[in-house]
Amino acid sequence: MSEAVSTASRSIDKAAIRAKYAQERDKRVRADGNDQYIEIKDQWGHYLEDPYTPVAQREPVRDHVTVAFIGGGFSGLVSGARLVEAGVTDVRILEKGGDFGGTWYWNRYPGAQCDTAAFVYMPLLEETGHMPSEKYAHAPEILEQCQRIGNQYNLYDNALFHTQVQELSWQEDTNRWLIKTDRGDEFTAQFVGMGPGPLHIPKLPGIAGIESFTGHSFHTSRWDYNYTGGDPSGAPLDKLAGKRVAIIGTGATSVQCIPHLAKACEKLYVCQRTPSSVDVRGNHDIDPEWFKAIATPGWQQRWLENFTANQTGQPIEEDLVQDGWTDLSKRVRSKISQLDPKDMTLENMMAAYEDSDIEKMEEIRARVNTVVEDPATAEDLKAWYQQLCKRPCFHDDYLKAYNEPACELVDTNGQGVERITQTGVVVAGVEYEVDCIIYASGFEVGTPFERRSGYDTLGRDGLKLSEYWADGMRTLHGTHINGFPNLFMVQATQGANLISNYPHNLTECGTTIAMIVKHALDNGHQTLEVSAQAEQAWLDLLSNAPPMMIGSTDCTPGYYNNEGKGWGDGKGVVAANGYPAGPVAYFEYLKGWRSSGNFEGIDFS
Repeated sequence: MSEAVSTASRSIDKAAIRAKYAQERDKRVRADGNDQYIEIKDQWGHYLEDPYTPVAQREPVRDHVTVAFIGGGFSGLVSGARLVEAGVTDVRILEKGGDFGGTWYWNRYPGAQCDTAAFVYMPLLEETGHMPSEKYAHAPEILEQCQRIGNQYNLYDNALFHTQVQELSWQEDTNRWLIKTDRGDEFTAQFVGMGPGPLHIPKLPGIAGIESFTGHSFHTSRWDYNYTGGDPSGAPLDKLAGKRVAIIGTGATSVQCIPHLAKACEKLYVCQRTPSSVDVRGNHDIDPEWFKAIATPGWQQRWLENFTANQTGQPIEEDLVQDGWTDLSKRVRSKISQLDPKDMTLENMMAAYEDSDIEKMEEIRARVNTVVEDPATAEDLKAWYQQLCKRPCFHDDYLKAYNEPACELVDTNGQGVERITQTGVVVAGVEYEVDCIIYASGFEVGTPFERRSGYDTLGRDGLKLSEYWADGMRTLHGTHINGFPNLFMVQATQGANLISNYPHNLTECGTTIAMIVKHALDNGHQTLEVSAQAEQAWLDLLSNAPPMMIGSTDCTPGYYNNEGKGWGDGKGVVAANGYPAGPVAYFEYLKGWRSSGNFEGIDFS
């Protein structure tokens, strides 16, 4: 019997479901928003230590490079690769981890794997000749792909690992950026790229008494295999035999690691504030013969474009990827297509979207009953919100974990853990004594950019980026910033804003940056900068973007909607917007913009 559960034969009370959604949301809304979390520094600094690679001693660097890129994750790797392909080989990547990978350097928890199909998620597969071993590759393979890119494009030669930027300032007299780091480095670069990454600064929950716990604890992004046993490749967590463990958080990370913990611990307490929606994943190995047939020249770009078109509702006959994301879009598109042309208004389309979403979420909630044996646990694991209110999860073993004798769900009725004692966690007045607490509490998203990057950026006349963005992010394409010459950002906001497959944003941005830098160098330009007029025109265009499907304050709190506070109004809304016509149109527009060779809106000198 399939785990997918049909709801076609049941009538659905939409009013009751809306009321339930609102009730569950209201339980979880907090006045402190992001301030409910602890910034990891000072006394909490040990949670940031690198458990994977020893820090190698080296002399401070004093030199000049053509391009410096801050961040060695996908952003830095794809930008570096495109620059090298364009003939710009003097590239230095600075990375706070001990190797390339970014998120995939740090996330080595048991069961870690991509949530979007590897064929479109893992960058530069065609260029490196790599075939993903599974539809959803596990973390070690993704890290290996990052290392493969670094090796193939010689990006290791000039890289600085275990290095964090402390100062970044524009030097008007030399038309260069001055970069200072925590390793004593002080060097210059003609161009600087920044790949901030949306999920790279771990946070801790601000639970009363968290500092008093005398047992062992760690964050999932710094998994302590010395304590748990096992390894990132999936070896059993044999050192947890006889251990009582609490894991705080039930987001995407927990969905992946809890099945491993449930089989290893003497007792596992899963502390849940908000359940995730968990749909079928259907992972499988990749057949090399099948891959050989599809991997014809240009194959990955075709798959990227096909996924984005399918996932964002563009009319297209074939779904190459066939995953939960494209299914979501096809369901919505099907509902909207049933409207009479004369009724094709925004209001009616949003109503059709709601109908589709309710049907799917009813199916996801019904699936819990078919998998989880204990009825009370099953009820507590049901997600009462729209599917895009929080990061949708897809997993075949998460719900089954609650059938393991050692695994106990500690549902907090939306309130979170009450406090932590020397010996355990307290929920609703009941203490659960444990030997270890694992914090699956996620990463900073809504905090100021300079806090997450660890430095402020000083542009022309000493203007701080934090001051320039005081009323909201201001860019052209999410990449170029007036007053900050020769500086590029590689990310999604104010561009395609494609959340379901973030790396697609990065590869297109990296390609564009390489073409601009190549153009500047070939023509002897010292500087390039977006004009104030072009930047404002782009912001004006973004103000016409339709309502986002994610980030609504009607949703249960989470990082998608800034912990229930939303992203502001006026300029704040524009700051979070993407191209009004959607990702497919944006990528087509960007390709034309860069291919013209004019780079309209950019002033070269």
